[in-house]
Amino acid sequence: MNALELKNVTKHFPGFTLDNISLTLPSGCILGLIGENGAGKSTTIKLILDILHKDSGSITILGKDNTDNMRLTKEDIGVVFDEVGIPGCLTVPEVGKVMKLTFQNWDEGTYEDLIRKMSLPTDKRFQDFSRGMKMKLGIAVALSHDSKLLLLDEATSGLDPVARDEVIEMFSEFTRNENHSILISSHIVSDLEKLCDTIAFIHKGKLLLCEEKDQLLSEYGLIHCTKEQLKDLDPAAVKHVKENPYGAEVMVLRDKIPAFFEVRPISIEELFVFMIKEVK
Repeated sequence: MNALELKNVTKHFPGFTLDNISLTLPSGCILGLIGENGAGKSTTIKLILDILHKDSGSITILGKDNTDNMRLTKEDIGVVFDEVGIPGCLTVPEVGKVMKLTFQNWDEGTYEDLIRKMSLPTDKRFQDFSRGMKMKLGIAVALSHDSKLLLLDEATSGLDPVARDEVIEMFSEFTRNENHSILISSHIVSDLEKLCDTIAFIHKGKLLLCEEKDQLLSEYGLIHCTKEQLKDLDPAAVKHVKENPYGAEVMVLRDKIPAFFEVRPISIEELFVFMIKEVK
């Protein structure tokens, strides 16, 4: 069973349209949603949760239509938004008490273990937390009620590099259970490259691609060449060219490049930047 399916989902706003988005997230996998600010990442997650209502298309969560008894479906979903929606007056133990009354499968032991692992203070109020501490608490809540699907919108934002690495390891551990899945959006592309099985690029409301990460990294590469060498390349192999006074940096399809060219690996971040420039 797929954890999440979006088919031809469209949402219109004045001046912006999320246009015909189709995504599939298999159980046990992590899908990374990459895009600039305003590209439609948060809108997509809000449509999945039925916070916003789609204009057309279909959304299925854990085998159920997302408009069908969403209250029960949310028991199986852990959500962390860019702004963690916890009342500022609450302390960590008080948050645990509220969540125990909110989720049928709330696991107090798991919550307390995560609070210790994340070194969160138990005597400070949420309003006095740093941004990074707020994100950590949101993640602890999302992981403490037997979620099957995590929806994470910039969940690593505000964390220092060490904390980000710890959180990424928690997410990886979460999906070692084949019934657990994650959809995560982030502007920190290096986090998604380490974490995700599948990558989706979204730009100005349109889905540019959605493919397995390893397939993307094996399919594309970068070469440095002279402008004369560039003319000899198969046009079908060239996806984007960035010229400079010394020659050109070219994003290419590896299997269409002659063997005498040295093709270096491309990162997901480089691939995204090149693709954005290609469609502008």
